[in-house]
Amino acid sequence: MMSENPEELKKPSEKSEELKELAYIAANMKLPANLRIDATKQLGNIATYEAFLVLLNIAANEGLITKERDLALKQAREILKKTSPS
Repeated sequence: MMSENPEELKKPSEKSEELKELAYIAANMKLPANLRIDATKQLGNIATYEAFLVLLNIAANEGLITKERDLALKQAREILKKTSPS
């Protein structure tokens, strides 16, 4: 049975490139806040170990505003909940 999640259908190199792009957008203070926030949310939706690490990296970025760092932590926490056994 094929997965309906388009994220799961991407090749590892495509996922890696997407993660890099989203990480760049999420941490780029020259971009509008709404774009950074959307990128962070998209990373949370990817819900992979790699996305989790990127989100932790964003949360550790002292150059971002606290609200955006908190969002990155929240998204990382949601990935943990999704991937942890009940």
